[in-house]
Amino acid sequence: QVQLLESGGGLVQPGGSLTLSCAASGSIFRINTMGWYRQAPGEQRDLVATISSADSRDYADSVKGRFTISRDYAKNTMYLQMNSLKAEDTAVYYCAASSRHYPSGIDEYDYWGQGTQVTVSS
Repeated sequence: QVQLLESGGGLVQPGGSLTLSCAASGSIFRINTMGWYRQAPGEQRDLVATISSADSRDYADSVKGRFTISRDYAKNTMYLQMNSLKAEDTAVYYCAASSRHYPSGIDEYDYWGQGTQVTVSS
């Protein structure tokens, strides 16, 4: 099994920055692609960004140019650097990991963290 633990959420003003972390433990050899999803109240869980084991990165259009996803294999940790935050970025952010190299959607992520709240408000 793989355990994922997010941290770094909080309250930030519009235009501010936050960095989320996701520490992986357990059978980490099972992990290929990792990603960040977010879910606002009453909304579905949406993809934010993904990073493959080959360091290929993909972003939702709404965060391109503002968010950066990265992985530190020595620390078994994934990050999401979020800049120029907007009120519409407010959501619970979830870390996810897939055993697939190119998961096609949310259903192909095998492991999930518990989520961390990000609130963007003045």
